[in-house]
Amino acid sequence: MNQYLFSLNNNNITIKSLSINCGVDCEKILRALPDWFGIEESLLQYVKDANVMPTMLVKVDNVVVGFITINKHFPDSAEIHCMGILPQYHRKGIGKLLIKELQNHLKDAGVKILQVKTVSKERECSAYAKTRAFYRSVGFTPLEVFPTLWDKENPCLILVKQI
Repeated sequence: MNQYLFSLNNNNITIKSLSINCGVDCEKILRALPDWFGIEESLLQYVKDANVMPTMLVKVDNVVVGFITINKHFPDSAEIHCMGILPQYHRKGIGKLLIKELQNHLKDAGVKILQVKTVSKERECSAYAKTRAFYRSVGFTPLEVFPTLWDKENPCLILVKQI
């Protein structure tokens, strides 16, 4: 199993290459993010998905602090299915590092387009405003809003990025 080692702010950061059976680690992170993952049924589905979908885990000093789960719809496109970083590690560069390593992996695999879905600005929510700002900061561009893809209370914004 490949691992990518980094040092950031005097912390040792390890990003494990894509693997499956990561649900237990992902659940701990999701439960620490109730503003984003407060619907129990959805949270449990993300945990199940992390057991079968390729997932990268990021560790700081050997403790899992974040993850990203991928869904490849086609050979040359992929989707960030779910991503979470423990709150105390927000705005420290770990999410950007995780996205960068994912992009490197996907590029080597021939993927050309990466997409992510999140809640659009039509639903006023400070947590999702931070999510949209994060994805914009790592180069994603808004593509389209689907007002009822999930439900009327959670209009879906699709963002895309060329790899």
